[in-house]
Amino acid sequence: MNNIDLDKIQRIVFKFGTNVLRNKDGVVSLPRLFSFIEACAKLHSQGKEILIVTSGAVGLGAKKLGITTFEDIGTKQACAAVGQCQLMSIYEKGFSEYGINTAQILLTEDDFSIRKKYLCLHNTLSRLLENRAIPVINQNDTVSVDELESLWTGAKMSFSDNDKLAALVTSELDADLLVILSDIDGVFDANPKENPDAKLIPLIKVVDEKIEALGFDASKGGRGGMKTKLEAAKVVTRSGAMMIIANGKTPNIIQEVFYNNGKCTVFCPSENLSAKKRWIGYASNIIGKLVVNDKAKKAIMEKNSSLLPIGVIQIINDFKKGDVVEILDTEGNEFARGMINYNCKDCKKIMGEHSDKILEILGYKNYDAIITRDNMVLL
Repeated sequence: MNNIDLDKIQRIVFKFGTNVLRNKDGVVSLPRLFSFIEACAKLHSQGKEILIVTSGAVGLGAKKLGITTFEDIGTKQACAAVGQCQLMSIYEKGFSEYGINTAQILLTEDDFSIRKKYLCLHNTLSRLLENRAIPVINQNDTVSVDELESLWTGAKMSFSDNDKLAALVTSELDADLLVILSDIDGVFDANPKENPDAKLIPLIKVVDEKIEALGFDASKGGRGGMKTKLEAAKVVTRSGAMMIIANGKTPNIIQEVFYNNGKCTVFCPSENLSAKKRWIGYASNIIGKLVVNDKAKKAIMEKNSSLLPIGVIQIINDFKKGDVVEILDTEGNEFARGMINYNCKDCKKIMGEHSDKILEILGYKNYDAIITRDNMVLL
């Protein structure tokens, strides 16, 4: 049993991976994609709200342009621009056959990490769903922020692949379910492409370290792999939603999963973070880092305490007040994230000091804590 009760599921996000959208020749598998469209249209006719996160633009564009290798970012962006036109035309034509309107949404990391844009995106997607349109969402590969990662050591983007993008869309829109269709039946206890005795895990209640260790790299043509899907599962399940991984190359897979207990892995919701904490924990680009002592880590982890200046022992990279930063222990392990109350320069002045000295040192005092517990998320 998959434990999927469609009567309790209203809003569904589907993510279609590159390798299930293309055939062995590298072009769009129209029969497969139209079968996905037909299944989504059926759910839509039952009153479900559908969002689609689609991969495939870069690969399709490369095929059309005759490009086999990406020598620079510009080439990849050009392929994305060409491929996106082809990809969107297929979705628009397919859904129009069922009288369903589609909307193209191309997103960058800033659309999530900048909170005003994040809230605007939420409003736009909500209005589309209210008007019974299906948003077709993709990462905007024609605009890159890769230089940010090279500018700041260890910088982390809110998403770098469509698995994480789909998870963020699921979280932001309070969707009930994310369905990721890939080229694998689900999560196995070993890599099935290397171990023929690997067994499918049908139900995962918590994405813990043991489950995370089952992640492996993407297959040729994709850029996610099981590792990014498990990262996506953490975001989705902590947002109070379910997630499914299934094999998009299996005929009629969506119907099989929903109605016939088809092969897949189901992830159960584990908690339900507030919308603000979801944004802090998963939707922000991260540049700044704070290293804290063992006492501060223990207080945060065990007592849900705020982070006081006296607990900070090192500050890495630049940041301004209101940015989201990583919180690391003395061994460099990230265990929390939070919205900072002071800029980098002032944090360096007050770190290691008692809170009652902040006013004396800075000449002003916004908070006793560098990060308050209400603006902090444990990872």
